[in-house]
Amino acid sequence: MIAPAELTLGIIAGGAATRLHGRDKAWLRLADEPLVQRLVRAFAGQVSSTWISANRDLERYAAAGLPAVSDRVATRPGPLAGIDALLAACPTPWLLTVPVDLLHPPPDLPARLRAACADAAGAYARDDDGPQPLAALWRVAACRTAVAQALAGGDYAVHRVQAGLGLVRVDFAGLRFGNLNTPEDLARHGIQS
Repeated sequence: MIAPAELTLGIIAGGAATRLHGRDKAWLRLADEPLVQRLVRAFAGQVSSTWISANRDLERYAAAGLPAVSDRVATRPGPLAGIDALLAACPTPWLLTVPVDLLHPPPDLPARLRAACADAAGAYARDDDGPQPLAALWRVAACRTAVAQALAGGDYAVHRVQAGLGLVRVDFAGLRFGNLNTPEDLARHGIQS
């Protein structure tokens, strides 16, 4: 079992949100709380620290007491670049990643992913909507180089990198984590700017 002291939470918030007309998902509010801070609160006590993958408004994260790292690659190849930046900065042996727009994080997400990782390089979640590759646990030493190499080779698909590393799938039957991709999603969930 992985102790909280060995685990860092990495919130992936570096996307351009083009389908949301560039609105920064991290600071959208649900029940009057920014999405990024909801996730920090949701996993408090289960991780030793939290880092944010972000490519803008770094000062805003700093003001909120949240260390942020930007993509280390010049192009914007998507969330794998955020995972790469988080793995490079991670101070613990394990990194738990979640997307900033994860609306219904299961409270037992870290514990269930940890339980599946006995000898594996990590694990990722699957809910009733399908695989959720950004909701994943990464063994930093086993994954850091592989993720960087995938980016350098032009393979930006998180699920392919996870398959190559042998990450274990953990099913969360009966659950839908939810995420925000369109203005309609924002309206449906009562998200405020």
